[in-house]
Amino acid sequence: MSDALLDVTISAREEQGSGVAVFELTSVSGEALPQYAAGAHIDVHVNQELIRQYSLCTRPNDEGKYRIGILNDPNSRGGSREIHADFEVGKQLSISSPRNHFPLETVATRTILAGGGIGITPLIAMAYELQARNQDFELHYCARTRGAGAFVEELQASFPENVIFHYDDEEKSQLFSPAVALGPCDEGTHIYVCGPSGFMDWVIAGAKELGYPSAQVHFEYFSAEVDSSGASFEVHCVKSDVTLVVEEQQSIVKALAAAGVKVDVSCEEGVCGTCITDVLEGEPDHRDHFLTDEEKADNDQMALCCSRAKSARLVIDI
Repeated sequence: MSDALLDVTISAREEQGSGVAVFELTSVSGEALPQYAAGAHIDVHVNQELIRQYSLCTRPNDEGKYRIGILNDPNSRGGSREIHADFEVGKQLSISSPRNHFPLETVATRTILAGGGIGITPLIAMAYELQARNQDFELHYCARTRGAGAFVEELQASFPENVIFHYDDEEKSQLFSPAVALGPCDEGTHIYVCGPSGFMDWVIAGAKELGYPSAQVHFEYFSAEVDSSGASFEVHCVKSDVTLVVEEQQSIVKALAAAGVKVDVSCEEGVCGTCITDVLEGEPDHRDHFLTDEEKADNDQMALCCSRAKSARLVIDI
């Protein structure tokens, strides 16, 4: 994947559901945008200082165009509010090429997609890809109320036999249940989860209770609470030859910035992987939602925006 930014224009904007804006992006040059596989996301440069990640949910027949859906989240740190206020048709943006940390497994004989709220976006592209492959899948879409969710009419029309809607304020019998939806563990079944962190934690925990191994449970967090508690510790940067102390309630990224060491960051919540850095010595206290359990157990890399240290000293390759 190229690190070069892509210049795009907002060619369409549509309001859907409750507070969701759906944007269509096309290349400023008129050329087709790079192809991608289901599960991919792009970095959107909201302004000169703010970068946010959004999943691609383009229909297969929209070749050369990208589509993203963005919730106007009152709890956001400013990205979605600025986008909803300022992103109009004709506006030019810079985005990254697609990157994919949430790909579909080709070995699955059955796929279960579980989306909560705006977490439905990457699962739409997955549903289209699975449909094109003629593979068995179910798409569970959970929303607070009927009418709150985006893309509902499209999903009903495109996947009438595969999509199941669950609304929190309707009959208890139709509420989403991991035990019912996922069923007994089967080695050919793969599960994909995206949505608010509480919803995801619940579904992932339910899958584990049913015996699903981590290799069959796939997820992508788009936001997370950051726990910055813990005692201070020392960090030595090998390449920069800088040693500093990370104080209580201070992130490693902020401590590095104060010492003049630049680190590429984006989400600052441990979900995007932009700041993942190799650890040469010491034991990280992993607090991200990006690395797998196996990668965390190796203790040879960490997310600098949110993770801390269990040891008194860390040596990192930066």
